[in-house]
Amino acid sequence: MSDYDIAIIGAGGAGLTAAIYAARARRKTIVFEGKVLGGQIATTDIVENYPGFPDGINGFDLAQRMFQQAEKFGAEFAYEPVDRLTHLPDGGFQIATSERTITARAAIVTAGADYNKLGVPGEAEFTGRGVSYCGTCDAAFFVGKEVIVVGGGDSALDEGLFITRYASTVTVVHRRETLRASAILQERAFAEPKMRFRWNTVVEAIEGTDSVERVRLRNLVTGAVETLPIDGVFIFIGQTPNNHLLRGLVQLDAGGHALVDLDMATGVPGLFVAGDLRTRAARQLVSAAGDGATAAISAEHYLTTLDASPERHG
Repeated sequence: MSDYDIAIIGAGGAGLTAAIYAARARRKTIVFEGKVLGGQIATTDIVENYPGFPDGINGFDLAQRMFQQAEKFGAEFAYEPVDRLTHLPDGGFQIATSERTITARAAIVTAGADYNKLGVPGEAEFTGRGVSYCGTCDAAFFVGKEVIVVGGGDSALDEGLFITRYASTVTVVHRRETLRASAILQERAFAEPKMRFRWNTVVEAIEGTDSVERVRLRNLVTGAVETLPIDGVFIFIGQTPNNHLLRGLVQLDAGGHALVDLDMATGVPGLFVAGDLRTRAARQLVSAAGDGATAAISAEHYLTTLDASPERHG
């Protein structure tokens, strides 16, 4: 007999939504979170693009509401990182932390992905106060302002072009003298009058008082250092999916994201992956919530099918 029907690993937007759906379906549900309840959204000052909040809502407050909703329906929460996920011979799953080992009949992994950081002074301090890793989320806060975009790949240019709809100027700061982005994105960026480029340049520090006011830049060729007045810093230097539990268990794409079908199902029966950890994720709270709902519904269908089979798993 398994300890739980459904184990959810990760309590960001996808995990919390999955918990709401799983617990509301009267499935015995446990949610593991080793960092911050709500994931990346909990560190966002104002969320303006989540449906139902026309005036916006503080990200931490939204995460708390989702948590309370899941807990109301009976979801259990364990604030400890998961060290190991094992697919058992009977078809169930074993989830091990430093404090406990439990079993579940189905598992939903929503461990997300971490934005790659510059690691410079001021970056952490001003995250949510001028430093952003999502143009789609935060560009509207910079109407008529000057910002920089750090990076040279598809995400940097794609998001940078989006930001030009709001900002007065978007300066792309890239550590090389050529971009890595696709040709068509480069053509669009070079043709956009609001976009400027700083080649062979890195950000050494992000400075300000209550919010970002300037950045310190260094040219890698000449060594020259300058201070650039700026209102916002958008960083697009990739993401690192938190896939350590899935390696060797499910198929991953070239970027390390789990391959899933439209039901969020992996190639392992009863194992689902939702949110930023899955391939081709939109990396938005609303899509993560949709993924979580889909994964929980799929897990419920999976368990219902198991319960109806002659060889019922315990």
